[in-house]
Amino acid sequence: MSANDRETGSAEVTAWLSENAVPLSGGLTAGAPTTDLQPLKEVLDGVRIVGLGESTRGTREFFQLKHRLLEYLVTELGFTVLAMEASASAGPAVDAYVRDGVGDPERVLTGLGFWTWRTEEILAVIKWMRAYNDGRPDDDKVRFVGIDPQRAGDSLAVLEAFLTSVAPDRLPALHSALGVLATAYPGSLPDPGQKLMHEATTLLEFVRGFDEPGTPAGAVAVRHARNLVRAADLVTRNPRHPDPERTVQAGRDRYMADAVEDVLDADPAAKVVLWGHNGHVAKDRDSGGVRPLGGHLRERYGDAYYALGLLFGSGSFRAHRIWPGPWSGVGALTGRAAEGNSVGAAPATTVEAQLAAATPRDHLLDLRPAGDAPRAVREWAEATHGTRNFGALVTRWFYRRDITPVRLSEEYDGLAYVAVSTDSRPIPPYRPVRP
Repeated sequence: MSANDRETGSAEVTAWLSENAVPLSGGLTAGAPTTDLQPLKEVLDGVRIVGLGESTRGTREFFQLKHRLLEYLVTELGFTVLAMEASASAGPAVDAYVRDGVGDPERVLTGLGFWTWRTEEILAVIKWMRAYNDGRPDDDKVRFVGIDPQRAGDSLAVLEAFLTSVAPDRLPALHSALGVLATAYPGSLPDPGQKLMHEATTLLEFVRGFDEPGTPAGAVAVRHARNLVRAADLVTRNPRHPDPERTVQAGRDRYMADAVEDVLDADPAAKVVLWGHNGHVAKDRDSGGVRPLGGHLRERYGDAYYALGLLFGSGSFRAHRIWPGPWSGVGALTGRAAEGNSVGAAPATTVEAQLAAATPRDHLLDLRPAGDAPRAVREWAEATHGTRNFGALVTRWFYRRDITPVRLSEEYDGLAYVAVSTDSRPIPPYRPVRP
């Protein structure tokens, strides 16, 4: 391809990106008029699950935009469930608050177990859900579901109460064998013998005997025992394995997809807003053959799953900084606060820079029409580009250079671009008020 051809193709891509961008003229915060979001009605026609991603774990504007999109999806497109990459064990406490006002919002939010969600922005989300549900019939209320098996302390507490009433002789095994699942993180206790899995599976089979019509306590116990099995599997997996499907990453994404499927199986009319990182909601990713959460959902539900990746131009985001080289795991971060991490404009070859060149302000972009666009646009969508992709941890000093390869047409159905990222705003850890 000649230089003139490349320039022509680049101009065609830029023109297509500009023409198809949907500016977020209503801003990023919930409660604004939704005129600018109306194109989503056509884009999401027939979609039952919308994955809302994020390229950092600590961007205030991402959380605000996802809140605004959740509000729109619930109030105008009939979505009924927020499924979050957060503790499945602690999720029912958040659901009880948003549905019926049970408990304290900061306490249930803290109970989800991840610093990333203990922010003003996420607190505003669950308070909005509570306000929306207030006074509505149960069938019209929006629900909250955690889908991540880890941080299973609430499941242990539910099963302790259940076994106390039906089989107190099983309590010692619950405490001694499975108690570690309250705090252990995925991959922290590799065990080829799968002893922990055996204990969790044995408990699940036992409580299944109490899951009969008219026994809601038995059904609840089964759900929590199933979560312990998933958590035990993740805790005892090796982070690295010759078979990619046996890694922690593969198991976690598959179990999160299973949790979404559980929601849809339980309620055939449910429509799910999925909240997670770009790397999880993507339909595919360049990760050694491991299928992400969104990939499982695309395989199971086809085009009824829509993956929206969120990208940003420049600014700052919160994350834990770690030193280069080997590190001792999530446990080493206990008690440390996430820090603000500044970044300048993205390199010119990245997707972020290309989006900014076409439409500098905040906007949405549906990628599905790219398949019917001019050849240069199709080739752009199918090619590998660089993009920023930060998790809860970043490498001190070097994180600004981190660029992840992405093939847009394979990974996302749409993109949201936020020009400026600022740090998410943490709330203090919950402190119960003493009488």
